[in-house]
Parts: sequence; structure tokens; C-alpha cells
Amino acid sequence: MINKAARSAYWAYMVECKYGTYYAGWTNDLTKRIAAHNKGTGAKYLRGKGPVKLVYKKKFSTALKAQAHERFLKSLTRKEKESVIANEAKQSLKT
Repeated sequence: MINKAARSAYWAYMVECKYGTYYAGWTNDLTKRIAAHNKGTGAKYLRGKGPVKLVYKKKFSTALKAQAHERFLKSLTRKEKESVIANEAKQSLKT
């Protein structure tokens, strides 16, 4: 049985592909999703572009909020995505 806390966590994330491109997605199981991307069983876009490296993640309380943030991430230019990733790295160093 899946515990309630695990079901209530949703993630928007970005990975960097082996050729340096970025992919944004959302999931309720980040570890499993990254593993799927690296096995080539995740998103079609990433097939043949692995291994991928998780470069950004943000937790949400609902799937709709995670999906909205994914759409936002996908709308960004490469430079803007790099800025989001850099800001996340700075935040990680503070905690």
C-alpha cells in the first residue's frame, strides 16, 4: 500500500540530456521517473539522449500545480532555463 504522503507529492523537474539539451516533465515519483528516462522507457523525446542528469526539481501538493509548472518550464528559452537551474543550485546551498 502506498502511504498518503507519497501520493500527495508531485514534482516538476528538468533533466539535462547527454548532448546538453534540457527536458522538463512532471511526476509523482521522481526517482522512478529519472530511472525510466535513463532506461529509455520514459518520454519518447529522451530515447537515445541518455543518460540524463536531474538538474532541477520543485515539489507541489497537487498534480495540476506540477503540470502548470512543467508548462512554464517548457515555455522558457534555454538561457532562462539555465537561470532557473542556477537559482535552484543557489537555494540548495543555503539549506
